[in-house]
Amino acid sequence: MLPPFSRSRLVKRTVYTTFGLGAAYFADTELNASAVTRNLRTLWTCALISADYKLNFTPEHADRIPAIHQRVADRMYNLFTSNGGLYIKIGQAIGANAALMPAPFQQKFARLFDDAPQIPYPTIARVFQREFNKSPQELFAYFDEQAVASASVAQVHKARTWDGDWVAVKVQKPDVGRQTSYDLMAFRAVMWAFEKWVFDLPVYFAVVDFISSHLRAELDFISEASNAQRTATLVASEPRLAGKVHIPKVYPEYSTKRVLTAEWIDGVRLSDREALGRVVGEKLPETGGGMFADAVHDEKKNGIPESMHHVKLRGGMHAIMHTMVELFSAQMFDWGFVHCDPHPGNIIIRARPGSSSSSKSSSKPVLRDPQLVLLDHGLYVTIRPTVKRQYASLWRALLTSNWDTIRNVTESWGVGEAGLFASAVLMRPVKIDRANGSSSPAGSANGDPGKELNAYEQSVRMKERLKRFLVDTDKMPKELIFLGRNMRIVQGNNQSLGSPVNRIKITAYWASRSLVTTHERSTRAWWAHLDARELWRDILFRTAMFSLDIVFWVSKIRQRVRALLGLTNGGFEDELERSVRGFARSTFGVEVGPGAFEG
Repeated sequence: MLPPFSRSRLVKRTVYTTFGLGAAYFADTELNASAVTRNLRTLWTCALISADYKLNFTPEHADRIPAIHQRVADRMYNLFTSNGGLYIKIGQAIGANAALMPAPFQQKFARLFDDAPQIPYPTIARVFQREFNKSPQELFAYFDEQAVASASVAQVHKARTWDGDWVAVKVQKPDVGRQTSYDLMAFRAVMWAFEKWVFDLPVYFAVVDFISSHLRAELDFISEASNAQRTATLVASEPRLAGKVHIPKVYPEYSTKRVLTAEWIDGVRLSDREALGRVVGEKLPETGGGMFADAVHDEKKNGIPESMHHVKLRGGMHAIMHTMVELFSAQMFDWGFVHCDPHPGNIIIRARPGSSSSSKSSSKPVLRDPQLVLLDHGLYVTIRPTVKRQYASLWRALLTSNWDTIRNVTESWGVGEAGLFASAVLMRPVKIDRANGSSSPAGSANGDPGKELNAYEQSVRMKERLKRFLVDTDKMPKELIFLGRNMRIVQGNNQSLGSPVNRIKITAYWASRSLVTTHERSTRAWWAHLDARELWRDILFRTAMFSLDIVFWVSKIRQRVRALLGLTNGGFEDELERSVRGFARSTFGVEVGPGAFEG
């Protein structure tokens, strides 16, 4: 038994320690937006993950590996949802590439939605006081205190200016700015440790500066406003898109680094497939999306606005998706300025203002041209001119089996697996034959295709393929990270609407045309800028594209026949998805579920 003096000293130390920890926790929570607590949670979770893999990921315990993957997926998901903020965006970035990850990761990250409880109005009022030295009611003629949408980083309120314009006011949550530096610091440390100590894979190269700087830029609403204005100018200068695409007008006088005010848009979100089907007069497939589709939360489905109740959009889903694929192809191959988050919640379809055909009968809907409205311009990537031309050349070479060009581009980018890279670019499996330079649907890459691999062997095969793929990460253009994200989401959008367009063909035409034409901005048509040196290659390319067109239309006929017979109504993108699942199985030994990326 301790003497009375020792007991008293122990009690005092316990009280002081408890008080000190409580005071530190209170200060971190109230003054530092829980940044230290979040980092400790991150480091502890990643330490558990590292220990779990190091101790249990062995050939002797191959039967336990699925359970390891489940534990790790649960821990990561709980970490991202507990920390919120930038962690949700980091988790979504992982989710966009989860198709080749173990099944538990596919299932967990498909449910990682970027929504969060809205912060109370008094907090919003304090943000306005700091940014404008005015309350929302002083700045606007009307300001709805209830947010119409709330995500992890910001929330949106509807308001009306003193000039009578209805606007959407995006307000950054105060804690996010204070947490960002800590979050990115912890993210860097964890990725470095994973590369050097845990997985022995080049995962850090893409994070250090490029992704971190773009995540920071996404929190700067002045930068977002500039992106929106620049994109609006580019769209207006492109005859093939002007009028078909609309970028909401930004109100600079009502915008700061933490508050962004833009034109309010009424329309149907691309995520609301049922409402969209009604306004175009088409019945969509019963199930949409697929392994590359972006997850969509039910809260993003707002129905048909009153202004479109008696409107039918011309051209159907084909017109909508054709415009979308053309828009992002122009961004990639002509402008070199790419929106990196085109998920269905960020796209609104409305009737194009001023485009109407009068209806003789009031009971019949008025025909209007559709207009695609692109929202959320926080995350853009600028493609360097050299990389843009190489990327366009690669697209054309992949579709014309030009092995020399494929080899030159991939080697200059430090890529050691040209076939794997081609599959990632086209979003369809491709196997390149080095001997004769031909490309064909990919089959088994390594080993015995008939051999059943256990979980340990699957993981080892994937690791070796990825290490051979990323030969020199210093050479690889970091822009490809976000270009790949854009391509996957656009494919998912096309697939969710029943594959109404041949996405690969449209994208490839823009790639080839960008090589054939100069990029002077003028009112002349594209063919007035022809580059004779590339014209012959473009003719050969168009000839090769004819075969792709045949495949697409055969798929469309098959899709319609199956629909008439009451069978599963899968489209062209669904067939590509099944091919990619087979490619993943034969190349990596990974089973990709058909609903890996469905909402």
